[in-house]
Amino acid sequence: MSPFKSSSGLPEHIAAALCYLFSFVGGIVFLAVERRSQFVMFHALQSVIFFCGMMIIHVIFGFIPLIGPLIASLLSILTLVMWVVLVVNAFQGRWFRIPLIGDIAESQLRHL
Repeated sequence: MSPFKSSSGLPEHIAAALCYLFSFVGGIVFLAVERRSQFVMFHALQSVIFFCGMMIIHVIFGFIPLIGPLIASLLSILTLVMWVVLVVNAFQGRWFRIPLIGDIAESQLRHL
């Protein structure tokens, strides 16, 4: 775990975990507040991209008759599992990257 503090005054690993704990809203808040920690900004970006994407996909599948609600339910379970994995990894101070989404977050981090 990192002893460094983020711009919010919280230790980096706590701030990164909060990015996921409060879903994309937490990510947006830390993107607005954080100016110093690349670790926190990466997790904030990944949180926003992942949770917004999952919400959009969930809504799209919700409109498909018969099988759509089943797929949307499975996506909800997947999202819950990923949420736990992301919170735990961030709290442990790991740069856990979701395939594709982590790459996008990292490339966007260079532009901030």
